[in-house]
Amino acid sequence: MALPTDMAMRSALSNICTRRSISLRGLTSTPNSFLQASQQRSFRAPNSSLMTRADGLHRAVPRPSQASPPKRLSSGVAQALFNTNSKGASSQGTKDTKRVLGPNDLFHPYTNSPIPEIRQRAAFIRQHGACPHHDHHTGSLPAAHVNFECPDCGIPVYCSKEHWQDDYENHLEICDTLRQINEDDHDLRSGRFFPEFDYAGPQMEEALVNMTSWDTLLYTRGFNAIDDDRSMRQATRLLTYPLTIASILHELSPYNIKSGGRMTVEGLKSFSALRYTLHPPKSGGGIDIKGLRLEAPPVRLFILGARAESSLPRDVWLQLAHLFPDTKFHLVFIGPESMANRDDEFPLPPRSATNPFGAVVEDRLWPTMKVSTIVDYYHTIHKTGYFHPYDPYFDCFVLFHPGLGHPASSHEWEETIPLLLETKTPIIVTGYTQDDMECDIDWVNKSVAGEFDMLMEPGENAFRSLRWDLNDMDPQDISAGNWGMWSFRGKRYEATHKST
Repeated sequence: MALPTDMAMRSALSNICTRRSISLRGLTSTPNSFLQASQQRSFRAPNSSLMTRADGLHRAVPRPSQASPPKRLSSGVAQALFNTNSKGASSQGTKDTKRVLGPNDLFHPYTNSPIPEIRQRAAFIRQHGACPHHDHHTGSLPAAHVNFECPDCGIPVYCSKEHWQDDYENHLEICDTLRQINEDDHDLRSGRFFPEFDYAGPQMEEALVNMTSWDTLLYTRGFNAIDDDRSMRQATRLLTYPLTIASILHELSPYNIKSGGRMTVEGLKSFSALRYTLHPPKSGGGIDIKGLRLEAPPVRLFILGARAESSLPRDVWLQLAHLFPDTKFHLVFIGPESMANRDDEFPLPPRSATNPFGAVVEDRLWPTMKVSTIVDYYHTIHKTGYFHPYDPYFDCFVLFHPGLGHPASSHEWEETIPLLLETKTPIIVTGYTQDDMECDIDWVNKSVAGEFDMLMEPGENAFRSLRWDLNDMDPQDISAGNWGMWSFRGKRYEATHKST
């Protein structure tokens, strides 16, 4: 039985909000999964993270996929929550669901939470999280797991009360944000109705959208008013994926070539080509014989290394079709983990002459949108010429948090990135943090130096998730999904004539 829209949205949000990137220490054979301080990679600033998926409840699985660095694990509760909510779901949505927590009763220590999934998450954090006290990093004390919950944020953060007290000033920098994460997690499982997941439909031709910020966009798109900050955080955690793409491709994009607009001249050339297709002139076509007109092929968005984004409710991705009502879209999710948490769609279609990669095709979502999912590496598909030819007017690549520069996953992109540059089409990349983006850019500079043009300078994404995420492997590491964004493309060489 299909889940009601509200329940499906809640399950999907739980899928991506209970996961966070992990550090390299989880990939080594060092006792207790710890590395020396000089080997650890930490993001302490309130930046971004798309938390990844795993097969089971609180089971950490290294992610050896091309856009999913093994450093990112899952302590997810989504599947269990999904199964629990599926039982007894009514056709009227979740308004009839029994409420577990009230709006003023959302803060609970993880260990003593009334929600079983959160108690299990606390156990996972205690088992894998490392105490950040300086004594453990200087060699004065051996590494230790977190075992003490801060009474203010309710999350295990230190190995003992003494270390928490001694390092209290440093903890205060993130304590309020950790408490917000705590309350948001409980809110997601509180049993309340989520009106913020009731999305707007097609955009009226007479109404222009304002893409200055989340508030102006939701208002001009006709979304129901969201007056509560917590509801806004829950809504943007899902919408950040399609709207991050739309914010660049739309003709009213907040990014431009003016000072501080971040877009380069080369970027204006590339994205103008796509905008020409996405905003076609009126053709005078109709539904009768006289109204028949030639139609442009669909705009293909290749989302490489797809993970959580591939299993988002399709109502989320339909926002792209609603923002560009005169254009057809073909979303292509590609990656070994692109079918994660989509167990109901297994087994995959058999490979055949007409479907050589066993793609899962959804072609009846909306008259102007088609979705295909391929469980394979992109470079394998590219070499066969399956998607050839590529056209800068109709094609674009998107990499959500690829980890290009991470030592545990960069080798998986060494073969893919040069092939992407050959297509001469835009490549949009998001990053967890400023440091994460700079690491990716440095790797691209070293790997394909001189072979690419920067289309958009790296910086904060105007449509990043407003909800903070917690790294279960390192409770000190907090961030927000799709925090930053940049774009590049294979260099184009202009032919010149030289008189002899």
